[in-house]
This record gives sequence, C-alpha cells and structure tokens, in this order.
Amino acid sequence: QVQLVESGGGSRQAGGSLLLTCVVSGYMSGRNCMGWYRQLPGKERDGVATIDSEGGLSYADDVKGRFTISKDNAKNTLYLQMNNLKPEDSGVYYCAADPFRGGAWCHVYQYGLDSWGKGTLVTISA
Repeated sequence: QVQLVESGGGSRQAGGSLLLTCVVSGYMSGRNCMGWYRQLPGKERDGVATIDSEGGLSYADDVKGRFTISKDNAKNTLYLQMNNLKPEDSGVYYCAADPFRGGAWCHVYQYGLDSWGKGTLVTISA
C-alpha cells in the first residue's frame, strides 16, 4: 500500500506563501492520481488540487491562480505551492494518492483515492 507523509505546514500572515511537500512510498502504476485535500475548521474535507500520471491538473475554484500542484517523479514527491494565502485557507491539508486510477477519474471532486496521509496544519492570520 502507498504511504504518504506530508510536511511544510505552518503559520503565516495573509498574503504569505507556503510550500507543502508529500513524500510517497510504495508502488504507483503508470496510471495514477495524486492530490491535496483540506479540512477547514467545522467543515467537510474538500479537494484542493489533483494531478494525474499524464500531468492533467484540476483545481478548486477558490485556489485557482494562487495554488500550484506539481510532482517530481524522480523524488517520489508531490508539492503544493500556496501563494497569496488567506485566513480562509487555514486548516489541515492532506496528501492523497491512488496507484491505479487516473485520467478523467482524477479531479478535485474525487474523494475515493486509496491512500491518505495524516495531514499537516496550515494557519493563516489576518
């Protein structure tokens, strides 16, 4: 089973930036999906951004233009660059991966990914 370890969370003032990192271990097939999800205080977990094995991207509307998802296959690492952070971005950010499904199945409204990390906390102050 794929294991995921997130890092990079922390506290920033509004307008600041953070880079989240997720190290992936375990088997990932040539068709896969990886993504970042977040759970804001008192809310359900929502998709933030996903990337499939062909490089297809999907973003939540409220992060478009501010967040960028990317991956380094050689380092088995997924990233989320977050710029122009807002207080409403505060929450726990989770890395997720599915080692066998990708393409059209992979998007920010897909919550059925097989493996999830334990999360990293992001706190943005006004």
